[in-house]
Amino acid sequence: MKSTSPITPPNRPTPVDRIGFRFQRFTHIEGVSGILLVGATLLALAWANSPWADAYFHLLNLHFNVGVPGGITIDEPLELWINDALMAIFFFVVGLELKREVAIGELSSFRKAILPAMAAIGGMVIPVLIFWGLNRGNPAALEGWAIPMATDIAFAIGVLALAGKRAPLSLAVFLTALAIVDDIGAILIIATVYTEAIDFRMLAAALGIVLFLLLYARMGGRSLIIYFILGGVTWFAVFQSGIHATIAGVLVALTIPVRTKIDARDFSDWMRKLLDWFDSESEENGKCVPTSVQRTALFEMNRAIEHADSPLHRLEHVLHPWVAFLIMPVFALANAGITINTKLLGALMTPLALGIILGLVVGKPLGIFFATWLGAKLKLGSLPKGVTWRHILGAGVLAGMGFTMSIFITTLAFGAGGHAELFGFRLASPAILATASAEEITDLAKLAILVASTMAGVAGYLILRTAPESAVETPKVILPAHKE
Repeated sequence: MKSTSPITPPNRPTPVDRIGFRFQRFTHIEGVSGILLVGATLLALAWANSPWADAYFHLLNLHFNVGVPGGITIDEPLELWINDALMAIFFFVVGLELKREVAIGELSSFRKAILPAMAAIGGMVIPVLIFWGLNRGNPAALEGWAIPMATDIAFAIGVLALAGKRAPLSLAVFLTALAIVDDIGAILIIATVYTEAIDFRMLAAALGIVLFLLLYARMGGRSLIIYFILGGVTWFAVFQSGIHATIAGVLVALTIPVRTKIDARDFSDWMRKLLDWFDSESEENGKCVPTSVQRTALFEMNRAIEHADSPLHRLEHVLHPWVAFLIMPVFALANAGITINTKLLGALMTPLALGIILGLVVGKPLGIFFATWLGAKLKLGSLPKGVTWRHILGAGVLAGMGFTMSIFITTLAFGAGGHAELFGFRLASPAILATASAEEITDLAKLAILVASTMAGVAGYLILRTAPESAVETPKVILPAHKE
């Protein structure tokens, strides 16, 4: 029986060709997610600065009590449920991507990982140094030192897609690997720096569950229900421990099996037998209502495929669209709504705002470009096929679109649930922020992130859009013909 592959490969497929179909699906989702993020951000800004602004902030402050009446409950406003619970799912998917890339992807070997890893480290260190240099005399502002480190992969990939053939697929792979290493840095900082008092009993309980899940996976456990239930318990334990609850998502993700233990030949033989079984019941014209035998064959095929695919890939396939199309836009809607006034706009020239803007717009590309150049110069790695130094510069500029992760770190650094008590210090000049509240500082940081992300997106697009077209062809995706 003749089958049609979704990818038309060349005679000797390259690594980029082999991952082309999967990665094109990934970049398509991230591109659309970037558009939704823009829409949610604009809606939040418009709503927060409209006559209905009170309704917006009232909605975010509505309290929801979840738990057992008379027992353990969690009573938090909607905004914190979004930032603590929904974003835990976001970090869970980030953890899945991290484990996949380290196990079988672009970070699975030293030669593959070294350049994007060095680029990511450079793209974190230089922005922090710029921010520190501008705010070193202000202990309160220094709480946000990690804000300009972050990269929003959805926005970056979305803009990269607009460049078309002038940005090869290998550049998107490089940028994604860079962003994943960047996420590792952000996760470590969230877990260690933006954590207050720790309840070690709850932390030990969370780590105990994670250890059990690791043993369960080691013993061949594949039930997603088990991972879901114990993952929820882990989230609750981490939440109660004092460490930010989103870290639970990463910890649980690292326990999900990424490999399967099947005999490829046995699997192929079994699938052929099932297909023969199915065909034996087919009518001559090929159109029929499935018989009981055919339904049994379909059930067995589905079960065989489920066992052949790893739980990690199944979860990533299911959750990635939900995160991209729902969770991230909801996060943007809940966190991008800031009241813009002349005082806030004037404060964009303060060291705090300039540290964020210059860190993202200048520090990110400088750090990424220099670190990549150094890695290539030392012959630790080489640029991906079809990628030029102009592409690296453009990708570095796009990495300055911090948005989601930068705003998330802002809520930890300056938000009501963070280190707001440090705002007893008077901020550095100008005097416009001398008596600023934690809420005003949070809004200023968010506005600086929006300004920087916009500047980085426009500049990165112009750099890539004016580059010569890539000589490396993107693998052609052929969708199967639909039959009525």
